[in-house]
Amino acid sequence: MTAPSPVRLRDDELIRGSLADPEQFAELFDRYSGMLYRYVSRRLGPEPAEDLVGETFLVAFSKRNKYDQSYVDARPWLFGILTKLLSRHHRSEAARYRALLRLPQDGVAESPAERVVTGVTAQATRPLLASALAALPARDRDVLLLVAWGDLAYEEVAQALSIPVGTVRSRLNRARRKVRAALGDTNPMLEEA
Repeated sequence: MTAPSPVRLRDDELIRGSLADPEQFAELFDRYSGMLYRYVSRRLGPEPAEDLVGETFLVAFSKRNKYDQSYVDARPWLFGILTKLLSRHHRSEAARYRALLRLPQDGVAESPAERVVTGVTAQATRPLLASALAALPARDRDVLLLVAWGDLAYEEVAQALSIPVGTVRSRLNRARRKVRAALGDTNPMLEEA
């Protein structure tokens, strides 16, 4: 006979429970540290990612008694904390995008078909994309990357950044427009080969 699988508590339940039993907070780390690490690693590189994720959970743990229990999902709250910590690294993030501009492109494709595929991928637009991201104001870049790399919905971005959903939409629209313009008003992922 197998033991029943443990009941998976919702994020808000874990946070509430962690007030009496701090060990419960570790479950949030297990659930979301990988997601946060991937997000910040894409923005700043792997070196500062571990430290920032760790710092995010330290801040979250210390502020868990102020968590708004009306939110079942803690992801926006955690991304909001991380985004505030990232704001301290704005210069290094822009420098990272400029450094991407200087990286050599990947090797030459071996066949004509591979050259066509390589030419229409996002990899081929890396220098332009890096430049466009570096040129965006931090608040627009935060919204764009929380949606694109953090995989948050507009409402979650609004919650994470403590801004209205309408502001998320306008910042995202502005950021997308600027990035599209930097890419020559084309989306390389939609081009026909």
